[in-house]
Amino acid sequence: MIGAAVPRREDQRLLTGAGTYLDDVDLPGCYEAAFLRSPHAAARVLGIDTSAAKAVPGVIGVWTGRELTDLVKPIPPKVTNPKLVDVPRYPLPPDAAHFVGEPLAVVVATSRHVAEDAVELIDVDYEVLPAIASTGAALAEDAPKVHEEVPDNVAIHLVQTAGDPETALETAPHRLRERFIIARGGGHSMETRGIAARYDASTGQFTVWPCSQSPHYTRNLIASFCDVVEDDVRVVVPRDNGGGFGPKAQFHGEDAVVPYLARLLDNPVKWIEDRSENFVATMMERTQVHDVEVAFDDDGRLLAVKDVFQHDQGAYCAGLQVPTITLSTLPGQYRIPNIHSELIACYTNMVPTSSVRGAGRPQAVVAMERMVDRIAEHLGADPAEVRRINLVQADEFPYRVGLTFRDGSPLTYDSGDFPALHQAVLDKFDYEGERARQRELREQGRLIGIGLGAYVEGCGLGPYEGARLRLTNNGMVLVTLAATPLGQGYETVYAQIASDAMGLDMRHIAVATGDTARIPFGQGSFASRTTVTAGSATFQAAQRLRDLILEVAEVLLKTSAADLRFDGDRVCVVGSPERGVTLAEVAQVANIGKHGITMQAGVPAGIEATSYFAPERAAYASGMHAATVEVDPETGAVRILRYVIGHDCGTVINPMLVDGQVLGGFAHGIGNALYEEPCYDEAGQPQTTSYLDYALPSSVEVPPVELVHLYTPSPLNPLGVKGAGEGGTIPVPATIANAVEDALRPFGARINNLPLTPAKIFAAVSGG
Repeated sequence: MIGAAVPRREDQRLLTGAGTYLDDVDLPGCYEAAFLRSPHAAARVLGIDTSAAKAVPGVIGVWTGRELTDLVKPIPPKVTNPKLVDVPRYPLPPDAAHFVGEPLAVVVATSRHVAEDAVELIDVDYEVLPAIASTGAALAEDAPKVHEEVPDNVAIHLVQTAGDPETALETAPHRLRERFIIARGGGHSMETRGIAARYDASTGQFTVWPCSQSPHYTRNLIASFCDVVEDDVRVVVPRDNGGGFGPKAQFHGEDAVVPYLARLLDNPVKWIEDRSENFVATMMERTQVHDVEVAFDDDGRLLAVKDVFQHDQGAYCAGLQVPTITLSTLPGQYRIPNIHSELIACYTNMVPTSSVRGAGRPQAVVAMERMVDRIAEHLGADPAEVRRINLVQADEFPYRVGLTFRDGSPLTYDSGDFPALHQAVLDKFDYEGERARQRELREQGRLIGIGLGAYVEGCGLGPYEGARLRLTNNGMVLVTLAATPLGQGYETVYAQIASDAMGLDMRHIAVATGDTARIPFGQGSFASRTTVTAGSATFQAAQRLRDLILEVAEVLLKTSAADLRFDGDRVCVVGSPERGVTLAEVAQVANIGKHGITMQAGVPAGIEATSYFAPERAAYASGMHAATVEVDPETGAVRILRYVIGHDCGTVINPMLVDGQVLGGFAHGIGNALYEEPCYDEAGQPQTTSYLDYALPSSVEVPPVELVHLYTPSPLNPLGVKGAGEGGTIPVPATIANAVEDALRPFGARINNLPLTPAKIFAAVSGG
């Protein structure tokens, strides 16, 4: 079944409106919560008067951080570093607000409408303070402090080097330097954040339903905040989750408050984020400023790269995964003997930074790929040829870059064939033909540009992921995963993997996900890691389960397991299909037995197998994009005329679903390249708080795409798979920027600031 384009099992219910999302969870008598959020980016909270809110009919209670003292303990960063200057991030900070949208109080009422009305009546005495709304402002001399304990506003300063970059830069025949700015962007999932919780006083146990990409991570932190052991918290992520894209892998303050209040009130409590809250309070990503310098010879061969970049960490460090990925992603597919990659992560009065699809990679790809085009321009060379002569060659894998990846392992590309992928994309794109058409159309006065963009994506990250497989009493095989589906088709893909490993038709295999009561340990769905980790765990556990089933059938049929095969829901003797037992009969003997009666000799008790797969290091997917665009010089509008994506994610489990992931990622990348830009004023006030102001691409703005696949299996896992969820996004901003700048060469325009909104393009054309 591996490699088959099996239709998704999930689609029937999703297309007929039968999906189950968080707000579909019916909890009789459930109260609803609403949060008071800071209207200021920086302010001391001198006092909060909740009396008027408490008097509203239907209000159950109103609490601030000063009253819920048990919750005044920090949410730890998800990824940290000994050099991090950390500051506490509280669920409900008692004394100060550090970004617009930070929750300061919570109202619980009989309905959301009542709770929201009561929030409006809370009177807060603020002392408004100067705010920091950019990394430039954070690093300026005499800048206000975002946090008193961080005098220079720098959360962390890290440097990685390979070779001798300073000497290479000083002695190189050619050097170029440029600054690139990449703006913020959000996940903007179809379903916003939310959480519902119920507490059973008779058992002392919680059941919590969150919109989460990481149910076990959520469980562990709720247990910590509620001061119980993790086994007393059951986290159940609804089987349908309207997208995640990174922010739902984080733990936000509301995730601690709602379960705590469910216990305090001995009543279920639910909170569903509205879209306005999502714009100001859900974590974002992307904001970085890169100062890049490259050294190269007369042929365009890269000798050194130096990148010093500022990263907007936001008001708190929710984790360092994004900037540390950027730090090591810079070299991409190129052999660069001398590298200097330097991170300066700043605290600002902005919503904290989290991963968003791509997680720090699009920024690094912009820095590198834009400079490759500048090298070609400087030398009068073809951008495709400059890329070709710098690519890591197929016989150089595993290729050690000389840096350290975010998982702590040496940055080592496990497998790939970058030259073949590069050529396959150029062939599909008809690169020479596109260049000829570009020349013809330019002679007609049309601004046509061609852009290329390559990337490498570290994926399949540890520490581990698990799968538990069990033969149920009705003869079905149940695959249980800790990881949470977010639209990827887990119910289909993991049934395919188990089917392949067992030799059992996937009609007899079911998949359950996202319930911490079903499997004790897990990490979650993020970082294009799950097929590598949970897929490998499923494959290994399925092989063990097959052996156990055949072991029982061997006893029942009095033959060797080597002579047995699955035939539908039966285990049969090869060549004698009439001799067989059903899977339900196997379960009856091994799982149920006869009460008080000794098991048959040779029959194992309980047909189940659990496997946890821990990769030794990251696997590396790769890709190449090519685009032709047309720019309207009068309006600054960009029209994509042609787009080709080349992609290598190793072994493909289901090609139809991989294509869907790549195309979905591409749509996200188009948004980052051309449309999505949350704007803030100098006081940190968000200016784009609805879709009237924040532009997301629709199906009209996303052009048709041609796909090219290359398959170089990873040697690091038994399936040979790599990640596929983010590759469609990562190189799109760089590719589009290269194409637009190519189109604007008659004007000598520079494209250094993303996204490429019409106003920015018009300014570049007019020299503004």
